[in-house]
Amino acid sequence: MTQIKPDCHPPAALDSGAGNRPQLSVGLVLLDQFTLAAFSGFIDVLRLSADLGGGSRQIHTAWRVMSVDGLPRTSSAGIALEVSGGLAQDLDAFDYIAICGGNDYLNSHLPAHFRDWLQRVAKSRTRLLGICTGTFALAQAGVVEARSVCVHWNVLDAFRARFPKTPAAVDHLFIDEGDLITCAGSTAAIDLGLYLVARHCGREKAQQAVRHMMLQGIRQGRQPQAHFYANLADIKDERVRQAAHYIEQRMDSLPTLDAIARYVGLGRRQLTRAFQQSLGLSPMEFQRSMRIEYGGWLLVNSQSSITQIAMDCGFSDGAHFSREFRARFGVCPREYQRQERVE
Repeated sequence: MTQIKPDCHPPAALDSGAGNRPQLSVGLVLLDQFTLAAFSGFIDVLRLSADLGGGSRQIHTAWRVMSVDGLPRTSSAGIALEVSGGLAQDLDAFDYIAICGGNDYLNSHLPAHFRDWLQRVAKSRTRLLGICTGTFALAQAGVVEARSVCVHWNVLDAFRARFPKTPAAVDHLFIDEGDLITCAGSTAAIDLGLYLVARHCGREKAQQAVRHMMLQGIRQGRQPQAHFYANLADIKDERVRQAAHYIEQRMDSLPTLDAIARYVGLGRRQLTRAFQQSLGLSPMEFQRSMRIEYGGWLLVNSQSSITQIAMDCGFSDGAHFSREFRARFGVCPREYQRQERVE
């Protein structure tokens, strides 16, 4: 197991060398199997905004990395990261507390002292951030309440099943509810970091990080996640739901009927009957329908040509895609693109 010690200063170093409090300070709590991309992207935005020339001194921004028990945490990639210590008690030192989750989101155990601490943070002037599946822990601690949250498209079904009363969306990179900001994770954590830096330190500091990270620009929180997501909530048969999710995950490499059947542990005929009973479609008809819907999503959310979109959706050429698309939506792909982008 690889161990990394982060370049994070002890608690007393949250003040700049001049004795002034940084304009933005964030405490990050790493949960088990946290995702490296989201954590490292977010904290690197802070680092590159903190000083001139990538010097990494905590002048304009500051950060402290913690864990629930003060022990190192292992990421979903198997890399262990040391932390500065346990849960901070000096909440006034932070503008935000970020909960960084990952692959352990199905674990329903939330230590009582961690729950109590999150509730204490929620009642303080320090705002909460849910990064990647850290939002699961916030919802379990009861600090989300009726606020809308942003989750990664890949965990939306799991979140809705566990927290059905909490409005959850995948049509944003992050959602700001004032005292709670939740983020889809992955590269969206970079956008969240830039958003906070621009708010507290000014847009030039955010642009400083953009230049160092060689990004094209700053994406807005309202920008949709770069993935087509099919609504599978109304599928009652768990086998059909699993098969539909598998098809959705393989939109760029369409599975055969045999592969779908093997994935859910059914025979071809059993799977076909289950689809017919649940959706009135065969698995292949459902797959074709999803390919067309995916094409519609790409027409609106990508800059690819119609021919490239046809290929990405598994069609042999643009003409085949256009015929299928018109049969489904009543207009040709280009007209659909024009109408949806105007709206």
